[in-house]
Amino acid sequence: MPPPLLQRLRNANPWVLDAVITGVLVAAVTMPFVVPRSADVPPATWPTWGMTTLAVLPLLWRTRAPFLSLMAIAAAGFAYLPMDGPGQPLPYSPLVAIFTVAAQGGRWQRRATIGLGLPLVALAVAMRTNTAREYLFAFFLFSMVYVLGVLARTRQAYTEAVELRAAELEKARQTELERAAERERARIAREMHDVLSHAVSLMIVQAEAGPLVVRSDPDRAEATFDAIAGAGRDAMVQLRRMLGVLKEEPSATRDPQPTLAGLEDLVAEVRRTGLAVTLTTHGEPQQLAPDVQVTVYRVVQEALTNVLKHADSASVAVRLSWSSGRLVVSVENDGVENDGEVSPRPSTGSGRGLIGIRERAAAHGGTATAGPGPGGRGYRVAVDLPVVFSSPPEVPSR
Repeated sequence: MPPPLLQRLRNANPWVLDAVITGVLVAAVTMPFVVPRSADVPPATWPTWGMTTLAVLPLLWRTRAPFLSLMAIAAAGFAYLPMDGPGQPLPYSPLVAIFTVAAQGGRWQRRATIGLGLPLVALAVAMRTNTAREYLFAFFLFSMVYVLGVLARTRQAYTEAVELRAAELEKARQTELERAAERERARIAREMHDVLSHAVSLMIVQAEAGPLVVRSDPDRAEATFDAIAGAGRDAMVQLRRMLGVLKEEPSATRDPQPTLAGLEDLVAEVRRTGLAVTLTTHGEPQQLAPDVQVTVYRVVQEALTNVLKHADSASVAVRLSWSSGRLVVSVENDGVENDGEVSPRPSTGSGRGLIGIRERAAAHGGTATAGPGPGGRGYRVAVDLPVVFSSPPEVPSR
């Protein structure tokens, strides 16, 4: 990072900076007129001082019109040569103007400065001393200042490129952070939807069945209310766990995520609602990554929840079909009630569950389909996922 003084100068108003430079150079070219002079040197006069100062004033426009400023300075300098005034140690204003054109001027201005500058330098030396030493010094000084201007121009371009790249990287970083936050919000929303929707659906189904058996079968009614309480407690525990993780509480527990081995308990939990659920496995089970196992569990959980909420089904079949490099998970209900007619309940859902299933499948390079079952009866949700082959996991089979 540049020093504070240089940074302030860079950010200063161009008019102010040019005025400061011009004032400093006016003071520099005035010194030969105010210091004591020897008797053999012509006396300093106001016209010569005025012409010397006039050769500096165009620097006030050096930033806005660098080439025109240089040409004005050159013209004033040549007008000063015939005058019998004190010479300057260095041509301060022409050097500053040459540097400015090389650093800030356009391409044609830089070319014109070289094409016209070298002959004019030679002409000025010829009108003054016409010595080889003076020619060598003048050409060296011109070339050195011009090269310094080009280097300053290159450095400025490099600095701007670096700053632009840094700004682009910062913008990309912010965009990625926003996308990551959006993905995390979507993931948390899916998890909360899957957990709470499943638990609440179980509670609703059990609560609807409770009044029917409370008088005829007290034991079953007691089990029903126990199931409602158990589902509520489980939902509260999982909700507190998720909220604790979100708050980054030190005491928040991070229990293992569900796996394929937990499907049997999930199916047994749904069976307690009175729905006949079967879990079968076809093919040779293979090892799945932990996050893929979570996806399979949540897909089955959401599909069973949808059956409880939206379908009048007598039975549901959960199948895990393993093949070469693929796993197809399907949950299919019969949609049959009493007389055998397909009678789905009116859907009151938002469709977020099926959207979550598709998002989970896509996150692992898989696909998800949902629609009527074979022959238009019932409803079937299926997810096709890639498999990483390894040692067989513990997968329940019935």
